[in-house]
Amino acid sequence: MKAILSGFFVLLILTGLIFNSSSDSGDNDYSTWASYGGTKDANRYSSIDQINLENVGQLKEAWVFNTGDKDTANRSEMQCNPIVIDGTLYVTSSKLKLFALDPSTGKQKWVFDPNTNADEKIGFGINRGLMYWEDKAGTDRRIFYGVASKLYAVSAENGNPVDGFGINGSIELKEGLDIPDSQDGSLILKTPGVVFKDLLIVGMSLSEDADALPGHVRAFDVRTGKRKWIFHTIPQPGEFGYESWEDKDAWKNIGGANNWTGMSLDEERGVVYIPTGTASPDFYGGTRKGSNLFANSIIALDAASGKYIWHYQVVHHDLWDRDLPAAPNLITVNHKGRKIDALAQITKQGYVYLLDRTNGKPVFPIPEVPVPQEALPGEKPWPTQPIPTLPESFSRQIFGPGDVSDLSPETHKELMERYIQIKNRKQFNPPSKEGNWIFPDFGGGGEWGGAAVDMETKILYVNSNEVPSTQVMLDAPQTEGTGITPGRAVYNKYCISCHGAELKGSGIEYPSLENLNKKYNVQQISQIIQQGRNRMPSFKHVPESERKKLAAYLSGTEDVSKQQNTVAATKLSKKSQIPYIMKGYDRFVDKDGYPGIKPPWGTLNAVDLNSGKLLWKVPLGEYAELIKRGLGITGSRNYGGPVVTRGGLVFIAATPDEKIRAFDKNSGRMVWEYKLPAAGFASPATYMIDGKQFLVIACGGGKLGAKSGDSYVAFALPD
Repeated sequence: MKAILSGFFVLLILTGLIFNSSSDSGDNDYSTWASYGGTKDANRYSSIDQINLENVGQLKEAWVFNTGDKDTANRSEMQCNPIVIDGTLYVTSSKLKLFALDPSTGKQKWVFDPNTNADEKIGFGINRGLMYWEDKAGTDRRIFYGVASKLYAVSAENGNPVDGFGINGSIELKEGLDIPDSQDGSLILKTPGVVFKDLLIVGMSLSEDADALPGHVRAFDVRTGKRKWIFHTIPQPGEFGYESWEDKDAWKNIGGANNWTGMSLDEERGVVYIPTGTASPDFYGGTRKGSNLFANSIIALDAASGKYIWHYQVVHHDLWDRDLPAAPNLITVNHKGRKIDALAQITKQGYVYLLDRTNGKPVFPIPEVPVPQEALPGEKPWPTQPIPTLPESFSRQIFGPGDVSDLSPETHKELMERYIQIKNRKQFNPPSKEGNWIFPDFGGGGEWGGAAVDMETKILYVNSNEVPSTQVMLDAPQTEGTGITPGRAVYNKYCISCHGAELKGSGIEYPSLENLNKKYNVQQISQIIQQGRNRMPSFKHVPESERKKLAAYLSGTEDVSKQQNTVAATKLSKKSQIPYIMKGYDRFVDKDGYPGIKPPWGTLNAVDLNSGKLLWKVPLGEYAELIKRGLGITGSRNYGGPVVTRGGLVFIAATPDEKIRAFDKNSGRMVWEYKLPAAGFASPATYMIDGKQFLVIACGGGKLGAKSGDSYVAFALPD
C-alpha cells in the first residue's frame, strides 16, 4: 500500500511540474538567500541543486563560527536566519551583535556591537533575521535589524552605524505609534520586516497582557529613519474596521493585533501581506467585545502608501492566543483549470488558509462554523469561526480520551486522572474556570519557523507540534488594597500570567522564580527586569518604584511586615482592570516531561496546494531513551522552519535532539542527519559561493531543555 501511495504522490509531483513549469517568482531570485526566508515572498525555496538526493549522504561540515556569546545558565537562544549579500554572510548572536563573515570559510570580517555606544546596555535577546537595502548605484549598502525596541542601520561594508539614520544609526520604535505620551509598554523587534524600494516596513512583538501597546504597522525611510506611513491595526475613528469594536474608545485602551512574525511582499504588485496576532489581553475579551479587526488577520496593504486593500480574519474575537505564527507564502496555484496568484497562511491550529492574494477570497471553501458560546460573565464570544475544508490540516485536531499517552500503564493511569478534570474538549470552547484543552497548544501547530514551498510543484512543507495544553481561568489576583505586600502586588500585575500564582512557572519556557535569591542578588534581578532576557521582554516601561518592589519581593529582601495600605504606585490603569486571568501556559506532560498524548509529538508534513491534499506526514525529532525502550521515533516539539530545494531535499533542524536532517521531498524519507554542537532552533539558509553550495544553521539551543550554544555551522559536499 505504501508503495502505491508513494507512486501516486510522485505522479502528483510530476503533474505539478508540468502544470507549473512557468515561474511565478516575479522579482524573486531563488538562487540567492538575500532576505529573511530566502526571498521576500517567504517561500524558503532554493533553486540550487548541487546538493541533491544522490549525493546528500556525502554532506560534511565545512566550517564553524563561534560568536562567543552564550548564557548557559539562563538558556540564551540564537534564532537568526542568515542572509548572503555580494559575497558576505550576515548573522547575529544571542547578545544581538551583528557579524559579517566570509561565507566559504566562516572567517569574521567585522562585528557591530549595539552596546558599544548605547546609553542603556542590552543583555541577551532574540533576533530572527535581517533586512538589506542598497541604492541604485550600489554605493550605499545597509543592513537593518532590531535590537530590543530599536531599529538599527549598519553599513554592510564596514559594520559602522549609519550617520543620518535616526540618532547615531538607530530609531526608537516606541515613538511615532499615534498613542498618548502617557501610554507605554514592552516592544521588541525580533523578526525582520521587508524592504520595498526606499521603505522599511516593520511590525513588532508586544506584551500579550492588558497593558500591551497597539501593534500598528509602519514604514520608515531607509535613508533617514523618518516615518513615512502607519496602518492602525486597531482602527481609529473614521477608519475601516473601527465599527468592529463595540467600545468606540477601544483604539485608546486596547493593544496587540501586532505583526510579530514578519511579512511577505509581492514586489511586482507593490503589495505587502501582513499577518497579525491577538488583541490584548489574550484570554479575556470582555473589555474588547466585537470581532476585533484587524487582530488575527491577513492584511493586504499598498506597500508604497500603507493604504488598505483587503483583509481576511482567520479567528474572530480570539480568546485562545491563536496569533498567525508566520508570514504567508506567496505562490501561484492551479485550481479548476486556471492559475490563481495566491497566498498560503499556516496557523497554530494546523490549518492552511489558501486565499487569492489579489482580493482575499478563499480558493477552497471556508465556511463559518458555529462554535460553543457558554462563557465567563462579561465575555461575549463570536458565534462562528472560519474553518477551511481544504487544504487538509497538517496537525491532528482532536484530543480525546483515546489519545492520552500510554507509554506505560502507570503513566496512562496518572494522565487519565488529570485528563478527565478538564471539562471542555471542543475546539473554540470559550475560556472557563472548568478548563479547556488547547490542541495544538498555544505555540502551535504551525510556529514562527514558517513553511517552505517548492516553486515548481507548489507543495508546501511545514513542521508541526502536536502536543496539548490546558487553559484554566482564575479570578484576577489582588493588585491593590490591604493584606498583600507591595512587591507581591506588582508580581500579580505583571508576572503571574507566565510564572503562576505560586512562582513555579510553566515548564522550561516560563521558568520557576522560586528561590531566585540563590541565583541572583536584588540588583541583578532589577537589571533583568529592566533589560529583559532571552524571550522575556524588557519591563523598563514599568515605573522604577514598582521594579524595585518587585525585585525585593523576588529576592526575598522585601519587608513582609509592611502590608500594602496605599497603592498609588500599583494602581491599575483602565485597560488593566480585567476580572480573570489564565492560570498559566500549562502543557500536558507526564512525570518524565513527555507529552501526555500518543505520538507523534512533532511532525514534518507535505501539503499539495493545488489539490489541497496532505501527501505525507513523518515524525520529526527523537528521544534516544525512548528508542532504547522500543518505542520508536516519537517526534518532538520543534521550533525553526524548513528549506526546500530543487535538489529534491527538505532541510530542517528545529528539534531538541540537536540534529539537522534532510528528507526526500517526494516521500518524507530521511536521507541524512548530523549532530550539531547545540540545537538549531532556527531556519537554515543555503547559498552558492565560487561554484559550491553551502547550507548554514544557527546552533543557539536554549529552548525545550536543550543546552545553549553560540555557533553557526555550515555544510558542503567534499571537494
